[in-house]
Amino acid sequence: MNTITLYTKDNCPQCKMTKKFLADKNLNFEEINIDVETQYIDSLKEKGFRSVPVITTADEKVTIVGFRPDQLRTLAV
Repeated sequence: MNTITLYTKDNCPQCKMTKKFLADKNLNFEEINIDVETQYIDSLKEKGFRSVPVITTADEKVTIVGFRPDQLRTLAV
């Protein structure tokens, strides 16, 4: 399975739901909280992202923005 990176921020309901979904499906992921690790904000903006959560795989074949259970299920296969 590809490494999953989840970009989040504090007080984000969609981020919390995404983390819960991934945990419930036993998917390992690296969480990067942009409120704590602010150096990632500019790189996300450069890639065109304006909101979190942003989920990417190491090979960048999968990118999901927002809490999208329909798309998140593809990671659990």
